[in-house]
Amino acid sequence: MKDLTMSRPHLLVIAAALGLAFSQTVIAAPAPAAALAGNPLATASKLPFHYPAFDQIKDQHFLPAFAEGMRIQLQEIAAIANNAKPATFENTIVAMEKSGALLTRVQTIFGNLQGANTNDKLDAVDSEMSPKMAAHIDAVYLNPKLFARVKALYQQRAKLKLDAESLHLLERYHTDFVRAGAQLSAADKEKLKALNGSIATLQTAFTQAVLKETNASALIVDSRAELAGMDDGAIDAAAAAAKAKGLDGKFLVAVVNTSGQPPLAVLTNRAVREKLMALSLNRGSHGGEFDTREVVLKIAKARAEKATLLGYANFAAYSLEDQTAHDTKAVNKLLGELAKPAVNNARKEAADLQAIVDAEGGNFKIDASDWAHYTDKVRAQRFAFDENQLKPYFELNNVLVNGVFYAAGKLYGLSFKERKDLPVYHPDVRVFDVFDADGKQLAIFLADMYARSNKQGGAWMNEYSSQAKLLGTHSVVANHLNIPKPPAGEPTLLTYDEVKTAFHEFGHALHGMFSNVQYPRFSGTSVPRDFVEYPSQVNEMWAVWPEVLANYAKHYQTGAAMPKDLLDKVIASKKFNQGFMTTEYLAASLLDQRWHQLTPAQIPSDVLGFEAAALKEMGVDFAPVPPRYRTTYFSHSFSGGYSAGYYAYLWSEKLDADTVVWFKENGGLKRANGDWFRSKLLSRGGTDDTMNLFRNFRGRDPVIEPLLERRGLN
Repeated sequence: MKDLTMSRPHLLVIAAALGLAFSQTVIAAPAPAAALAGNPLATASKLPFHYPAFDQIKDQHFLPAFAEGMRIQLQEIAAIANNAKPATFENTIVAMEKSGALLTRVQTIFGNLQGANTNDKLDAVDSEMSPKMAAHIDAVYLNPKLFARVKALYQQRAKLKLDAESLHLLERYHTDFVRAGAQLSAADKEKLKALNGSIATLQTAFTQAVLKETNASALIVDSRAELAGMDDGAIDAAAAAAKAKGLDGKFLVAVVNTSGQPPLAVLTNRAVREKLMALSLNRGSHGGEFDTREVVLKIAKARAEKATLLGYANFAAYSLEDQTAHDTKAVNKLLGELAKPAVNNARKEAADLQAIVDAEGGNFKIDASDWAHYTDKVRAQRFAFDENQLKPYFELNNVLVNGVFYAAGKLYGLSFKERKDLPVYHPDVRVFDVFDADGKQLAIFLADMYARSNKQGGAWMNEYSSQAKLLGTHSVVANHLNIPKPPAGEPTLLTYDEVKTAFHEFGHALHGMFSNVQYPRFSGTSVPRDFVEYPSQVNEMWAVWPEVLANYAKHYQTGAAMPKDLLDKVIASKKFNQGFMTTEYLAASLLDQRWHQLTPAQIPSDVLGFEAAALKEMGVDFAPVPPRYRTTYFSHSFSGGYSAGYYAYLWSEKLDADTVVWFKENGGLKRANGDWFRSKLLSRGGTDDTMNLFRNFRGRDPVIEPLLERRGLN
C-alpha cells in the first residue's frame, strides 16, 4: 500500500472536498494591491514553467498573499455573477476556470511546503487560514447569482453545441455547486458555512497533532545492544538523531505514520519491539496535548451533520456519490467479500510464525510486535532470503535514474536531465527537466526522498503547476518519500517496499505530466479518489520487470547484477504475507467507512471502544494484525484527503491488476503499449467518466479475478 495523502496541498483539500474547481496554475488576473510590494508570491514566477522561486519565498509572505488572493478572486467572482449579459459558457464557466490565479499560486506553494518542510510559523498560518479558506469557498459556491448562471447553462446544455470536454466541464460545475449546497435555503446555507469552517479548523488541528505526536513517540533506548539486529549504519543514525535532540549517549528511532514500524522486522530484543509497537499503537490516545480522540469525535459529528443538511444519509453516502464506486453498498460489498478470506489467510500465517517461535523455545504467543520479525524468518526459511540481502542492490540513485526513469523512457520515450540551477526548499531535493519523445520539454520533476521530522509521513505526489491548454501551462510535479537518511558518506540502500513506493509515486507523476486537457479543472490527477491510485499502482509492475530490474538492481559496491535466483525468490514471495497486508488494510478501510456511515445521533463518546466494537463486528479483530492506521492517527480519514475513501486503494487495485494482465498479454515494456495507455487514459485527466476511460483503454469492464489471484485470495 502506498499513500497519496498529499496529492493536493492541505488547503486545496478543503476546496476539493467542496468540489472547488479553481485552477492550480498561473493566469492573468487583476494586479495585487500595494500590500504585496516585494512579495515574490504576488506575480507568477519567471522561472521555467513557473517553477517556484523557493529561495525568495519566506514564511511571512503567505498571510498577506492569501488575504490579497481571496480579495481578488471574490472581485472576479462578483464580476461574473453580476454580469448584465446573459450567461454563456465563456463568460461564466471559462471565466471561473480563469479566476483565482494569485490565491491558487499561494495555496499550492504553501500547502506543498507545509506537507514537506513545515515549521511552527507555517503551522500557524495553516490554523488561521483553514477556516478562512472554507468561508471563501462558501462565498463562491453559495453565491445565488453565480449558481443561477451555472444552472441556466446546465438546463440548456443540449443546445449549446459544446465539445465533449466543455460539456463535461459544465456538468461538473453544476454538480460541484449542488454538492456544495447551492440549492439550500438561506438559513441552511448559514448552517453549512458554520459546519465547513468548523470541519476545516478541526482537520487542521488533527493533522498537526498527529505529526507532533509521531515525533514525540520516537523510541529512545540507552544502548546499542538494545537495537541488536539493526545494521551499524542505522544504529549510528539513531545515535545522531538522539544527539540532535540533546540526548547524547542515547539512541532515537523515529516512528513512521503507519501502525507497523520498519525496525520491528530486524530488532531481536522482544522487549524493545514491544515498546516500539506500543508507542506506535497508542499514538493520540494516551492523554496529553496531542491526544486526538476529542477532535475525532467532533470531526465525525460535523461531517455527519453536513451530510444530513445536504440531504444524505451519512457522510460516506455524500462522499461516495461523487466517486467511481458511487455508493456505500458497493464499497461495503467489496470490503466485506474480502474480509473473511483475508483474516483466514492471516490466521494461517500466524500459525506459521508461531511454529518458529515454538521451535526456538519462545514461551509467548505471537503478537503485533512479533509479526514482521518472524515473517522475515519464515520468508528466509521458505524462500531462502531475507530483505537485507536485497538492499545492497537497491541504491537510491540507481533505483531512481536507472529504474524509475529508465522504465519511463522505454515505455513512453521520456528522457531526464538533472539541473542544479533551480532553487529548492531543502538541500535534499533534486530537480529534473523531463523531455518527451520528440525532444520537447514536457515537465519539471522534483524528487524529495528523505524523511525529516518536519515532513508529513508516508509518500505522495503533488504539483506546483498543472497542465492546461486554456492557460498554456505545464506540469511541475513533485514526489515525496520518507526514506531514512544514512550518515554522511554512507549509501542510501532501499527496502523492496521503498523501491515499489518510488515506482508507485512516479506513476502519479506521470499522470500529472502526461495531462493533455483544455481546462485546469480536469488536469492530471483531478479524478475521483478511487481512480487516482490506479495509474500509480500500474507503474509498480515495472519495478520487477526483468529488463528494468536488470538495469538498476546492481550491487552498490561491485556493480554486480542481482543474482537471478535471488530475483526469482523475490517474485515467488510476492503472495507471501498477503493475509497480513490485506487484513491490516481492510481493517483501516472498514473503520473509515464505519466512522463515516454514522448519523449525527450515532456518534459515540468512546473512540477506542467504538473502534474495538467495529473491528469485532466486521470480523477483522485479529490482535496480531492491527489496522494499518488506528483511528487516532488515521490522517487519510480525519485530515480530509481520503475521508470515507480509504477503500480507494483496493478499488484502484482491481483496475490495476486487470491492467497488468493487459500489458503482459500485449508484450509488456513496449512503446506501443505505453502510447496506448497514455493516449486513452493517462493524458485524459478527469475529462470523462473514469470507467469510460478504463473501458476505452481495456476494451471492457474490469474483472476481479486478477486481484484475487495477486493477493492469494482465490
